[in-house]
Amino acid sequence: MWPAPATEQASALTSNWLLFTTAGLAVALLVWGLIIFAALRWRRRDDELPPQFNNNPPLEIAWTLVPLAFVCVLFVYAYDAEAKVEALASKPSVTVRVNAYRWGWTFAYAGGPVVSGAAAAPILGSAAGTPPQLELPLGETTRIELTSSDVTHSFWVPGFLFKRDAIPGQVSAFDLQPRQLGTFVGRCAQFCGLDHAMMTFSVRVVPADEFDRWRTQANPR
Repeated sequence: MWPAPATEQASALTSNWLLFTTAGLAVALLVWGLIIFAALRWRRRDDELPPQFNNNPPLEIAWTLVPLAFVCVLFVYAYDAEAKVEALASKPSVTVRVNAYRWGWTFAYAGGPVVSGAAAAPILGSAAGTPPQLELPLGETTRIELTSSDVTHSFWVPGFLFKRDAIPGQVSAFDLQPRQLGTFVGRCAQFCGLDHAMMTFSVRVVPADEFDRWRTQANPR
C-alpha cells in the first residue's frame, strides 16, 4: 500500500518516493526492453556472429551524460524534499521535550503537562506500565526536542513517514505539522534491550481547540 502523508513533512517525502519509484520503473522498463529487443533481433540462427559495433563516441558520450543528468535531477529533488522535512519553524505553536528511556517515553510540553509511560507487556519481571500518548493539534506546527536518558533509542511514527534517533546527551529538534486527524502508532526502532519490542506510544491528532482544552484540563492552574 502506498503511504498516505499524515503530516506536511510526510507529503514532501511521499512526492520524493513517487518520483524515485517512477524513475526506477522507467529505467527498469528501458533496460528490460533493450534486453528483449536484442535477444529477439539478434537471436542465433547459425554460427555467424551478429553485427559488431565499436568506436561510436556520440553513443558513448550519450550513455554517460544522460544517466549523469538523470541522477543530478534526482539528487536536487531529494535534497529539496529533505530540506522541507528538516526545516524548523521560527515560532512553533507547541514545543514538546521527548525523552526516551528503557523502556518508555516521557512527553513534557513546554508550560505543561508531562505525559509518561513504560512498556505495556514487560519481560522478565521489568516494571509494567501503559504506553503514553502524544497529543498534537491539527494544522499547527509542533517542535519535538528529542533525547535519551540511557541508551540510543529511535522515535518512529510510520504514519508520519518519520524516524529520528534519540541519542544520550544530545538533543535533536524537528517539526511536525499534522494534516490528518486520528491516532497513529509510534514505537522505538532501535534495539535497546529486553523490552524493546514493547516500547511503544501513540500519537493522537485532534483539532486545535480540542487540543487546547486537553492541555488546560491536563495542566490545571
